[in-house]
Amino acid sequence: MLEERKKKVLQAIVEEYINTAEPVSSNAITNNYGLNFSSATIRNEMAELEKSGFLDKPHTSSGRVPSEKGYRYYVDELLKDDNISLEEIKYISSKLETKVNEIEELTQITANTISEITHYTAVSIGPKPATQIIEEIKFILLGNRMLMAVIMTDTGMIRETIIKFDEDINQKQVDTINYMFNNKLRGQSIEIINRPFEEYLFDEMKYSVKVIKPIVEQIKKVLIEDEKIYLEGANKAFELPEFNSLEVAKNFVNVLDTKEIVADMLNSGIAKDINVYIGKENEKEELKDFSIVTFKHKVGNKDLGTIGIIGPKRMNYSKVISVMKYINKKLKDM
Repeated sequence: MLEERKKKVLQAIVEEYINTAEPVSSNAITNNYGLNFSSATIRNEMAELEKSGFLDKPHTSSGRVPSEKGYRYYVDELLKDDNISLEEIKYISSKLETKVNEIEELTQITANTISEITHYTAVSIGPKPATQIIEEIKFILLGNRMLMAVIMTDTGMIRETIIKFDEDINQKQVDTINYMFNNKLRGQSIEIINRPFEEYLFDEMKYSVKVIKPIVEQIKKVLIEDEKIYLEGANKAFELPEFNSLEVAKNFVNVLDTKEIVADMLNSGIAKDINVYIGKENEKEELKDFSIVTFKHKVGNKDLGTIGIIGPKRMNYSKVISVMKYINKKLKDM
């Protein structure tokens, strides 16, 4: 636990560095933050904070920058989460009150709103398919060897997919397929669509495996395997000085291009409403240069998706967390 004076100095250094992206000197703290300490006292405190691992000293400067440990202490102990203006509150309300037909659409609008206000890149993912409950499956005959399947879940997710066959099917068969699938799947978790269920349908239905197998495979693909990830404001990152580094910029692009990394990043936080991962706290090596802030969009125990911000470790945590907390509350109240 830091002494009160060290807390004030560390908070000032973190916030000054976030604002300027330049190593922070004792004079900057004295001139800009109104601390009633002498420059000599501030220099001593900065040296102690560096010795304790809260600050780093770049070789080319006499100033200090926050370390990952310093950022973590700031986020956990010093951050103010009311850094949101009345104009921003009004803007958020107007965006979130847009009429939507699906929960995923609301999640996407929310991510776009967060990106616009914070000026960082936002990523979002819908609710985990396996946790959703199937409300209805509708099969529509499009031709002698083609069906459209429309699947609706309890979270408002709607998926459509086209299924092609190697043999002819007719409307009577489609009616039977509609009855059988809805009778066995309605009210069930998407997780039920697995090999035992597939084998059960083969036993129950008199039609050949050539009809049932592609239906089950395509439904599994569109519901379970084809997780949709949305990206908002990717270009905003390249306005930040950290991304002048070719290595950091390439790493950032590779992360956003790799669906598995983004999905893992969004699905990893479960303990708190707002999850913050700074640099090496991220499980993936590819994320070591970045900070990630995520929150779960939930109503009760129902998972409606996850939204995250990815940016440099020199992120404006106060702004990001303030906006996320307000939006999270707003979504729960809607």
